[in-house]
Amino acid sequence: MRKPVVAVTRRLPAQTEMKMRELFEARLNLDDIELNAEQIIKLCDGAQFLVPTVTDKIDATLINALPDSIELIANFGAGVDHIDLEVTAARNLIVTNTPGVLTDDTADLTLALLLATPRRLEEGARLARSGQWQGWTPTFMVGRRVTGKKLGIVGMGRIGQAVAKRARGFDMEIHYHNRRPIREDIEANLGATYWANLDDMLTRMDFISINCPKTPETYHLLNADRLDLLQPHAIIVNTARGGIIDEEALADRLSSGAIAGAGLDVYEEEPIINAKLLALENVVLLPHLGSGTHEGREAMGEKVVTNIIAFLEGQPPPDSI
Repeated sequence: MRKPVVAVTRRLPAQTEMKMRELFEARLNLDDIELNAEQIIKLCDGAQFLVPTVTDKIDATLINALPDSIELIANFGAGVDHIDLEVTAARNLIVTNTPGVLTDDTADLTLALLLATPRRLEEGARLARSGQWQGWTPTFMVGRRVTGKKLGIVGMGRIGQAVAKRARGFDMEIHYHNRRPIREDIEANLGATYWANLDDMLTRMDFISINCPKTPETYHLLNADRLDLLQPHAIIVNTARGGIIDEEALADRLSSGAIAGAGLDVYEEEPIINAKLLALENVVLLPHLGSGTHEGREAMGEKVVTNIIAFLEGQPPPDSI
């Protein structure tokens, strides 16, 4: 019997591609060149499964042009804001993602930014390599302390809770805003304080960590008015999605000193980074490294394969959206 055909838009971990070759007729993107909509549609001709990544724009036009053979979109990534879920539902297409397996990696990176930004590590590393360092003095490159400070987490799901757990190791006070409070036992274990009103929390925090998904409701959740609520010494870190913060407003406030600093792993127009942010010394900029570990990416690939196999066996895919 012919193997099921799987169309994959980008290069995946070698372990994942090997498994796909064994189980399916895998159409792989070995050159790892970003495909446009026309190329994705052509790749899907006669295929049963489409495996896109978070960089592919799976919008209404593309979805409606997909061949009728496509039954499942098995996304390689936890976020699905790049997929028009209303249109996939209208076409009876199942969409799956890869949640859970990148929680620790993203939380680790969040903590790295929470440390690197106030301690000016990126500036220091550049200076050390430049050959221009003139030696230590009492006022040289002074940053801000992390230990004991107030951390406000926006979005207390799996990743938000993992960030809180790590921040407790630095004796940070844990505060959070969520659509609803988390379970009391989890809240007690984390020593976390719930704020129903985001604005009230923002005015009192030393650090803000963005860990909520990007949805129409969270687009520019931290807009100019909310950024103005932050204290001048506040540091904001975003490892979720770029569109949750108004980048123009953030850059203006960082430039004027209204906000002390920011650590960013995600951007509104990836891979383009706002030119104002690039010009600032008080911003640590990373190229979307949140899930970037060998272990995390391989686990994501395993979930993609598991979801496809479950569908083929007539079972509900475990990670259906």
